Amino acid sequence: MSRSVGAVLVAGSANLDFVVRASHVPAPGETVLGREFATFPGGKGANQAVASARAGAVSTRMLVALGDDPQARVLEEALVDAGVAAQVVRVPDLASGTAFICLSDDAENAITVAPGANTGLRPHHLPSLRGVSHLLLQLETPLDTVATFARLARDAGVRVVLNAAPATTLPEGMLDSVDVLVVNEGELTALTGRGTVAAQIARLAVPCVVVTLGERGCVARRGAELFLQPAFPVDAVDTTAAGDTFCGALTARLSEHAGLADALRFASAASALACTRLGAQASIPARTDVDAWLATQVDDPARRAALAVYCGTP
Repeated sequence: MSRSVGAVLVAGSANLDFVVRASHVPAPGETVLGREFATFPGGKGANQAVASARAGAVSTRMLVALGDDPQARVLEEALVDAGVAAQVVRVPDLASGTAFICLSDDAENAITVAPGANTGLRPHHLPSLRGVSHLLLQLETPLDTVATFARLARDAGVRVVLNAAPATTLPEGMLDSVDVLVVNEGELTALTGRGTVAAQIARLAVPCVVVTLGERGCVARRGAELFLQPAFPVDAVDTTAAGDTFCGALTARLSEHAGLADALRFASAASALACTRLGAQASIPARTDVDAWLATQVDDPARRAALAVYCGTP
């Protein structure tokens, strides 16, 4: 008998991204003349919800706090258009979240976020978790809210996936409620201190830790077992939502009961494809695109070996 597939609930931020392209990201005190300018729906939570919805046969919901302004309508419509069932907490005295992004010609970016209404998401806003298999969280909403959501979900038997981004000091005991922790190298160091990636993830008392390593790929530890997934090489034009695409796609595949190795491979491919397109949510690929592209990819033992050496795995 096949196991039922539960819904993914994403609780987190939504921002309208104001993106300007320039030759390079300005240094402190430097003024750079930009070129193209555009706005895109974004925010870590919303990006991850869209990635989950586009990743396949899983229902995705999102709990999000928005202002009562034109930006809110753009953000909500983007979620609905992507197939996300949005549960909106209206915060009329605050503007919806915004982000200001400088995107360089080498696909690097510098981002400043004005959280606005995202700060209005409070612990009592968590909806019923009936039918939810995974709760996906980030750190662009108040930490006490995130910690409470994680604890309540764990108590309800829901698997908790935490993308501990942006890097910050977590409340004591928060990781006790986390089943899957997803971080990049900087966020990992903020949580564990320095060392090899393998040594750092061994210090984390979380059942499963996933570390994204940019163009190198990713590594995961589940219990005592290590998983290496080299990155898929692409010509990147915008890396803005690559990490969010990875998190949403990974969670969706886990909710479908995919094995961890398969989920990492799919999420890595979705993230790679997102880097080849402009915008945050606009860049996130559909399941059919990812599957078709994966069918053309061949594992490179040399890249896998190089990833193992970089991570310091035995």
